[in-house]
Amino acid sequence: MITVGLIGTGYAAKRRAEAFQNSSLSDLIAVVGNSAENTQSFCDNYQIKSFSTWQELVNDSSIDLVCICNVNRDHGSIVRGALLANKHVIVEYPLTLNPLEAEDLIQLAQEKQKLLHVEHIEILGGVHQALKQHLPAIGNPFLARYSTILAKEKVTPHWTYHYDYYGFPLMAAVSRINRFTDLFGEVDLVNCNARFWDASEVGYFSACWCQAQILFKNEMMVTITYGKGNQFKNSDRTLEVYGDKGKIVFEGEKGKIITAEEEIEIEVGTRRGLFVQDTEIVLEHLTTGKPLYIDNRASAYSLKVAGATLQSYKNKQSIKL
Repeated sequence: MITVGLIGTGYAAKRRAEAFQNSSLSDLIAVVGNSAENTQSFCDNYQIKSFSTWQELVNDSSIDLVCICNVNRDHGSIVRGALLANKHVIVEYPLTLNPLEAEDLIQLAQEKQKLLHVEHIEILGGVHQALKQHLPAIGNPFLARYSTILAKEKVTPHWTYHYDYYGFPLMAAVSRINRFTDLFGEVDLVNCNARFWDASEVGYFSACWCQAQILFKNEMMVTITYGKGNQFKNSDRTLEVYGDKGKIVFEGEKGKIITAEEEIEIEVGTRRGLFVQDTEIVLEHLTTGKPLYIDNRASAYSLKVAGATLQSYKNKQSIKL
């Protein structure tokens, strides 16, 4: 039985808690949250104990595995603390908001001979799996566009709309970049623009927009657009990949291949249950040695590219990797 301590009480933490409690391989025993009220409610719901600080949790000798599901800003420091306390670690992406720290944390995990797993459920998702499967149907890909816009009429203060807690959007949402580094490899050039609208509460924004143009070394060009908040009146989730024999389009969970001769609908798996799937893969890895679905170096590389988008935005110039 792998004993587990959870850091965070939000959506991801709840999905993790359910997965750990439904597994025969793990025993969820403790949690620490940001507020006393939310933590107590979480403890009552899952019948586990609480700690006052994450430092107390990671240093508890009864815990084997620490799962980090709290604000992005604190990921790096908690990962480091947990590894130094000789714990296995699961952390929701991003591993850290400092790309330069990522390699240090990966090295520390190797030195401690402990698991460090960065969640990237976008790789497990139906859209990505369908894209990988059907990509040969469009010949040689050369252009892609990925847009994720979340329109919100009213934005209330939440850490995902906080400049520091959330981080630069394309680093916080590094999964958008990781999809393409997984498919197309190394990046040559990055250019990024962004805009933010301040909220009435200090430290928060009410809307943001980022757009990055990423040129890969194989000459693949990808444009990633990410936006959310009250400046948008319509949501959008569209992924298009163009090849010399046609294109693949995903609108939400619906996909199709379009060529000069025909349009073919393609089957796309559900997004439901991905946190459970990720959790089960990690537990099997720890107990049987079954391989994970993503390597830490791949996660760190996509984070490096995301860091280049921030650098490009700040310096108002293209960044060569």
